[in-house]
Amino acid sequence: MAGAAVDLASAPVRVVKTGSTVVDKMTTSQAEKDQKRGREIRRREEQIGELERDYRKQSGKCQSGDEDACRKADRIHAEMRALMPSVPYEAR
Repeated sequence: MAGAAVDLASAPVRVVKTGSTVVDKMTTSQAEKDQKRGREIRRREEQIGELERDYRKQSGKCQSGDEDACRKADRIHAEMRALMPSVPYEAR
């Protein structure tokens, strides 16, 4: 018990003890930040991929004369343009 008290007292950040679990409330490691950023980028890439598929579908219908599809394609294209700056470009 005394060892645990010393560990908590010497911790460089504020910790919260919940039952037998100690949770670090103040710091996030760089690795955790990188992982979170990577997950967010992948989520946006997947979203753009879905939008591109929908855009192609609506564009095809638009070319066939469906005015509603033209409006949908325009809306989807605007949404894609809004998302693009938040996804890093990787040269291949």
